[in-house]
Amino acid sequence: MKHSFIAAAAALSLTLLSATAMAQVTVKDAWVRATVAQQKATGAFMQLQSAQEARLVAAQSPVAGVVEVHEMAMDGGVMKMRALPSLALPAGKAVELKPGGFHIMLMDLKGQVKDGDTVPVTLVVEGKDGKRQNVEVKAVARAMAQPAMKHEHGHGAHKH
Repeated sequence: MKHSFIAAAAALSLTLLSATAMAQVTVKDAWVRATVAQQKATGAFMQLQSAQEARLVAAQSPVAGVVEVHEMAMDGGVMKMRALPSLALPAGKAVELKPGGFHIMLMDLKGQVKDGDTVPVTLVVEGKDGKRQNVEVKAVARAMAQPAMKHEHGHGAHKH
């Protein structure tokens, strides 16, 4: 009986340890580019930082039928955009999702994203151990001509 209690306590300790080993991801300055009435796609941008090595493997949003992690990069003098299977989040290093680089593509939009709207986005992050965690983000929509700036609303800074 004493051995089974020790084994159970050890198993519980390992479970708690692996739960705390999950990648803690901080999101800063989350925003989405506002759209015009018939536009069917837009981008979401933010800064991600993970406490442990992890990968951004997927994203979802109720405002879009399709959400993908994308990269824009020069290829033979031509700017090309492509979907990525995942995006590395090195431990302790900020990863910038910004126009012209890595970003979240929101496609098959269900309606117009207007300046000032709050757009919910769920990021799916996978730790080195293969366990996945959802990170809920509230991104504020900005008009196309609006310069990138830090919003004081508190919507962009989330820690999970």
